[in-house]
Amino acid sequence: MDEALRTRCGGACELCGGTEGLTAVAVPPRGDEVALCATCAEQAAGGAPDPQHLRCLQAAMWSEVPAVQVLAWRLLKRLPEEGWATEALEMLYLEPEILEWAEAGAPSDLVHRDSNGTVLEQGDTVVLIKDLPVKGAGFTAKRGTAVRGISLVPDNAEHIEGRVEGQRIVILTKFVKKR
Repeated sequence: MDEALRTRCGGACELCGGTEGLTAVAVPPRGDEVALCATCAEQAAGGAPDPQHLRCLQAAMWSEVPAVQVLAWRLLKRLPEEGWATEALEMLYLEPEILEWAEAGAPSDLVHRDSNGTVLEQGDTVVLIKDLPVKGAGFTAKRGTAVRGISLVPDNAEHIEGRVEGQRIVILTKFVKKR
């Protein structure tokens, strides 16, 4: 950690104020650095969010440091089921260029999961767990049908796309299991 960052953070995590295991973390795509504890660094890197630990964002989002504001915004966006996080996000105002930075480097917060909760990835093979009538195609995709090389729908975690009987169709993730 460089001296300017060490001075700015005062030896504490810029999100939660913790002092253990501080490291400098670059905030993409600009690359400005923030000082984070191990827990905050893991969550900022895409690890499973811990809503209790991340309550610190209610204070951190008011930081004067743009990189801290960006990180707070991104982490709050990953907690849509938490009422306090949604309220904090609604209160948070970012200057247009800072918001653009936050949106540009934000990892996708959508996670596609099958009926068992297993994470689905682009190109996976899934099996249908139920007969599905395919609207507009005039056939039923049968239970047990393997759908190879699926595509993830980028703006909806409940939808995937795949080929069944030569037709490209949208399938609800709750009706598939990963093979």
